[in-house]
Amino acid sequence: MKTAIIVLLCLCAMPYIFAVISHYYRKQQLGEVDNQYPRAQYAHLQGPGARAVAAQQNSWEALAIYSAALLAVVASGLDIKYLAEAAIIVLIGRLLHGVFYLTNLDKLRTLAFVIAVTPCFYLFYVVLAVF
Repeated sequence: MKTAIIVLLCLCAMPYIFAVISHYYRKQQLGEVDNQYPRAQYAHLQGPGARAVAAQQNSWEALAIYSAALLAVVASGLDIKYLAEAAIIVLIGRLLHGVFYLTNLDKLRTLAFVIAVTPCFYLFYVVLAVF
């Protein structure tokens, strides 16, 4: 369970890391960071800046899926045999997804997404299989 919680912590940090990256591109591409209307400013970003914003949004979505899967495991009280391995696969997939997003490798990004989301659904499957 400790590994799964550490992965959860890492996944919680990822959207903020992408926010820092998008902050850099807002300053570089647009000359300043507009903290009053940051979402309106995001719409003017191009290239890696726009992809950093999209990666941040996708990180929030992935965090929700993993959190829900982990909650299902905890609520079930089951000792999931491959919980640590599943968590590590999620983390590796999410890290690769972010790198591929920023570097505009769309097909690899999609593959990384599938790799990261599959263990989440595996956890749901294992929990539901018992009930």
